[in-house]
Amino acid sequence: MANPAKIFEQIGRRTIAGLDEMGYAAALFCEAIYWTLTGWRQRQPVRLNSVMAAMAEIGVAAMPIATLLAATIGLMLAIQSLYSLGLFGAEAYAYIGIALSVVREFSPMIMGILVAGRSGSAIAARLATMNINQEVDALMVMGINPVRFLVSPVLIALVIMMPCLAMWANLVSILAAGLYVSAELNQSFGAYLNDTMDILKTEDVWHGLGKAALFGIIIALVGVVNGSLVKGGAEGVGRVTTRSVVLSVTLIVVADMVFAYMTTR
Repeated sequence: MANPAKIFEQIGRRTIAGLDEMGYAAALFCEAIYWTLTGWRQRQPVRLNSVMAAMAEIGVAAMPIATLLAATIGLMLAIQSLYSLGLFGAEAYAYIGIALSVVREFSPMIMGILVAGRSGSAIAARLATMNINQEVDALMVMGINPVRFLVSPVLIALVIMMPCLAMWANLVSILAAGLYVSAELNQSFGAYLNDTMDILKTEDVWHGLGKAALFGIIIALVGVVNGSLVKGGAEGVGRVTTRSVVLSVTLIVVADMVFAYMTTR
């Protein structure tokens, strides 16, 4: 039988470790913003080519899989909407649920999960490997701030590209859903698009894009924190990479729920 004292001790230790990681993430975020805004004054600006390279890797290279996922989500919503509304004879109003669900919830969340698995893991693995090989220490010896050199470009790229991917997912999902709904209901595709444009508001689009930017910050910070706190060799790299993906996806889902609750009250 487990000792209750040891159980509470483990809970306390893990709580303190979690709070310590949250504080470290907040400090990294503030320092990254600081170097982004004031680095040029100290002759250590955040290099544009580094930001562009990160944007290409995070966003442009993810376009094929993002398109496939977005189209699949759109078709899935269309199928389920027609089926559920068909029980009440309200198939003609399927576009309402499809449009709002895609723009406000599914596009930013699915793109966040995709980028967390694809790029968040790469960020954690790269930083973990650099820490183990003492490359981060070498940067500090050369007078290069690691946060400015490694964290700021990734953070900027994610904050920019996540809303771009979410907006692309909006277009692909709505178009894919529209093709299916139009075929099933024997209505014109143009009528479906007009109905969708009438129901969507600018606030709905900004709601989804704002969440996508928040998810980008979460992915960047989780990847950087896990990569920075690596312990051990190759096994440690694999462990923090896996933890980064799991933690990013968990925080994205929780943040999505909190964001939706707060903005719909």
